[in-house]
Parts: sequence; C-alpha cells; structure tokens
Amino acid sequence: MTALTLDPAVLVLEDGTRHPGRAYGARGTTLGEVVFATGMTGYQETLTDPSYAGQIVLQTAPHIGNTGMNAEDPESRRIWVAGYIVRDPSRVVSNWRAEESLDDALVADGIVGISGIDTRAVTRRIRSSGSMRGGIFSGDAAGLDAEEQLRIVRGAPQMAGQNLSAGVSVTAREVTAARGERIGNLAVLDLGVKQATIDNLADRGFEVHVLPQTATLEEVQAIDPVAVFYSNGPGDPAASDDHVELLRGVLDAGLPFFGICFGNQLLGRALGLGTYKLPFGHRGINQPVLDKQTGRVEITAHNHGFAVDAPIEGVFDSPRGYGRLEVSHVGLNDQVVEGLRALDIPAFSVQYHPEAAAGPHDANYLFDRFRDLVIATQEAQN
Repeated sequence: MTALTLDPAVLVLEDGTRHPGRAYGARGTTLGEVVFATGMTGYQETLTDPSYAGQIVLQTAPHIGNTGMNAEDPESRRIWVAGYIVRDPSRVVSNWRAEESLDDALVADGIVGISGIDTRAVTRRIRSSGSMRGGIFSGDAAGLDAEEQLRIVRGAPQMAGQNLSAGVSVTAREVTAARGERIGNLAVLDLGVKQATIDNLADRGFEVHVLPQTATLEEVQAIDPVAVFYSNGPGDPAASDDHVELLRGVLDAGLPFFGICFGNQLLGRALGLGTYKLPFGHRGINQPVLDKQTGRVEITAHNHGFAVDAPIEGVFDSPRGYGRLEVSHVGLNDQVVEGLRALDIPAFSVQYHPEAAAGPHDANYLFDRFRDLVIATQEAQN
C-alpha cells in the first residue's frame, strides 16, 4: 500500500487559474507546458517517453498508479515529464509485475507532481484556451504568495522556439544487433527515441546504430548505413535547423528514410514544407487515422504538439526540389497531416507512434513497409 500525502500543492496556469491539491511525487517547483494525455493505460510508457520533456502531463483517466512500475516497460532510461498531474492516485499497487509504486518512481527521478485536483476542469480549459505554461508548487514552494507563483509561471519559456533534443539524446553511439535475417546497418538519429522503436527496427533485420543528435553526415555515412531513421522527440521542429540540413544530406545521398513523430516534422521541413503549433496537440492512444494508401482507419498512439503544413488531397511538388509528394495519412478528428510520402525518392514518415508503447498495434505494419522500401532500394541499385 502506498502512503499518500496530505501535503498541500497547487497547479498554477499562466492565465491565472489556480488548482489546489495534494503533493504527489517529489516536492518543490516545476514549470512547463501543461498538456493532457487521454490514454487510460500505459502511464509508465507515457512518463518515460522523451518526447514529453519540458511538459507537465495531465492524465485524463481519473485513477492512475494501480499497476505500479517495473523495470521491463520503460521506453528510456528515466522519467522525462517536467511534472505530473493526476486526480486519484492509487493507494494500492496490485500487479504481479510491479516492483515499486508510481509515487516512489516519481520521487526517485525528482518529478514534482500534484493529485486531488479536478483534472476534467483543467482539460476543458486547455481544450478551449490551448496549451499554456504552468507550474506545480509543493513543499516550501506551496507557501509562496499567489502573485509570486504566477510571476514565476509567466517567466517560463514558451514551448515554441525550444530545441530540447540535446537533453534527451544519447551522447555516444549505441548498437543493437539485428534479429533474424540481417539487412544492414541502420543509422538512427536519437532525438528522443523509444526502446520499442529500436526493438521493432532490430526485429526487421536492421543492426540499429543509435547516434547522438549532434551527428554529422560524415558520422552517419561512416557506419555504412543502408538507411536512416529519425526518431520522435520534444521541442519545436522550427528550432532544429541542423537536423533538417543533415536530413537533406541524407536525401541527397539517396539513402532510404523513415521518420516518426518529430522525424515526420523534420522530413516536412527538409522537403520545404512548414510546421505549426497545434492549439492543444494530440496525446493519447485512441486517435483515428486514415491510411490513404490502403483506405484503412487505424487507432493510433499520438504525442505531438506541432504538425506539418501541407495539402491533404492530391499530389504536390516539393518546394525544395525533391520531386512529387503526398500526404499519406490524415487524422480524422481534425484533418491534421499524420504522414508524408515522397514519390520520387525513398522517403516517408508518420506523425504518430507505430511502435505502440503504449498504444494499439494497428500501425505496426509501417516498420515492415520501411524494411520493404530498403530492400527494394538495394535491389534497384544492384
């Protein structure tokens, strides 16, 4: 049983809204963009997704923590959220795989959280006003004057314009061996890659070389890759010009490319398209997406606050001279671009998460599609 605290805490939004509650996790002050995630399961995968760096995550599901935490399900080496908001944290950890409580894990990684607030009211405010900066204040910080707390929140940086890749990327190359029939070396630019993505790529026969986000084209080519992959990650794609220029070098070299989430946005920018910030983003494991190539509707996992600006109907030319392009996937809730496909070069990407951690497996075929693209490119070059 987890001993839940009655210590006071408060969530303060930049519009001046205050939500008093109870301290959860570590004590102190944390600042970030407040966003909501709609998944009813998979909180461990959510918390350890590096794409959430810089964000205070609110779980819309009211009861969180009942299955505890374990050492098998993390998507990275730590919890990355800037803060955590839940309504009713479980007092009991009841799962045969649990090794510690969620509260203990938050404390261990220094994540300041809050519980006991009306999460539905906060979600409705974000949906109507858009994502906004916020702060959680607990411990000694809970006693700060309300005006001082609001001043601190409004002094925090906006998410737009932030480059956060350096804080989540590996600092040296890491290699995962191929499983099954080996295709070749795959260069993965780590902008916040998830373990499930690495596993899916290795299962398709790629020897996965995870490279730091500072990697140059020469360093990518030094591993003799058969293809290049850009991962998910936090931050504003408009603040990642170096990654865009590297990707243009990859495309110019004729290497097959696949990007997920942040990688989709960077492919869009490399092809000459723009990106923009969504009002409150897509975060959860129940988002419907249309695959225009097959006509299938997939239920997919999302975590993004930015999107690519492109026409969702028809074929159009790349503003940067990479030939014909099309939007391959469309979000059915709001018609947001959820995938890009180049028709004249071997490159495609999706905005959502086919690795399904946490989330449904509807889009797992995209890893097979990437493998097939790489093999077809190899055959065409021989």
